[in-house]
Amino acid sequence: MATELRWALIVISALIIGGLLIHGLWSVRKKEDKDGSRQDVPAPMDDVKTSEPELNDMSFTAVEEEPKATIEEPVLHDSDEEQQEASETNSASQPAPEPQDFIILHIQMPEGLTMAGSKLLPSVLSLGFKYSEEGFFNRHLESSGNGPVLFRLVNMYNPGTFDIDNMEQFSTAGVSLFMTLPCEGDSMAAFNMLHGAAKKLSDEFGAQVLDSAREPLTVDTIRAYVEKVREFAA
Repeated sequence: MATELRWALIVISALIIGGLLIHGLWSVRKKEDKDGSRQDVPAPMDDVKTSEPELNDMSFTAVEEEPKATIEEPVLHDSDEEQQEASETNSASQPAPEPQDFIILHIQMPEGLTMAGSKLLPSVLSLGFKYSEEGFFNRHLESSGNGPVLFRLVNMYNPGTFDIDNMEQFSTAGVSLFMTLPCEGDSMAAFNMLHGAAKKLSDEFGAQVLDSAREPLTVDTIRAYVEKVREFAA
């Protein structure tokens, strides 16, 4: 009986010792596994230091869209508008240059013949002349009647004017075209228009073009007129 009890205690002791050994080994293995697993786990984000790249270290090309060209109209302030209006008023109110000389061409009908007013009026109007309150026909810069007066057409005989309301009963032996110098605008262009109008009227009525001395117009006289115009245009 005592022998059996002793053997039972030995077996129990061996089992206890074996269990302790097994537990110890298991604890050690678990600890190693735990430590190893911790090495694989990334550190918290708070402990991770991040570094942003410096601009100097970055190489890039920035492509910007070219701005579209825009045309902006200038904004006129009150002062600018006043200055512009004043400038326009001054230019409009500037008097025409004082006449210093003149060029005149006469269109003379053959002896015994006259220009009928009923035919003269439409011819003059077709050349761009406009009737004025003074009783003359003026040729303005524009055929519509706008712009400065370049030259005039008058009656070659007294009183020198035309009665536009009685052109049907009117007749004359000749008319005169004249321009003053200096002339507003392009003087040479104005002279060419005057000379052209004289030729057209002379051809239409079978008349003769005369110079200021009432002598037949010659090439030399035309050249002299041209030189005179150029002197005032310079």
